[in-house]
Amino acid sequence: MTEIPIRCSAVSVVLLRKADIGHEVLLLRRNHTLIGEWCQIAGGIEDGEKAWEAALREVREETGLICNRLYSADICEQFYEADRDAIAMLPVFVGFVDSHATVVINHEHSEFRWVSFAAALKMVPFAGQRHVLKHVETEFVRREPVRHLLIDRASPAS
Repeated sequence: MTEIPIRCSAVSVVLLRKADIGHEVLLLRRNHTLIGEWCQIAGGIEDGEKAWEAALREVREETGLICNRLYSADICEQFYEADRDAIAMLPVFVGFVDSHATVVINHEHSEFRWVSFAAALKMVPFAGQRHVLKHVETEFVRREPVRHLLIDRASPAS
């Protein structure tokens, strides 16, 4: 019996900020893979790097932003990659940034938007992304995040 490999070599980050209308999600329009699609921050884990370190690095590289707080979302984004005949599993992180922080996107993206969760759910192309966004809204916006999910070493003060 042949098995489908499970690859866990990347992370996904839902970046949030407080706004007058509530919390907003940052979405980026992709330039290379999934050209033109709106997605949250994602990227590979480098050798010797912890997943949460990759999350912070990807946020900085893709947006120029620094997270005030970083949480494990306690969920994984997963999807089947037909070209690799593998299942990709990405641990999801939730980052909070200052409301007025300036976004500077890198070459991987053509534009960005801060949007409501309702708008984000309509913009992202995949059911797995919508599942993650609904989870993040429920567990990190509608209720106080579980303190055990906070990654202490990821805070700027540490």
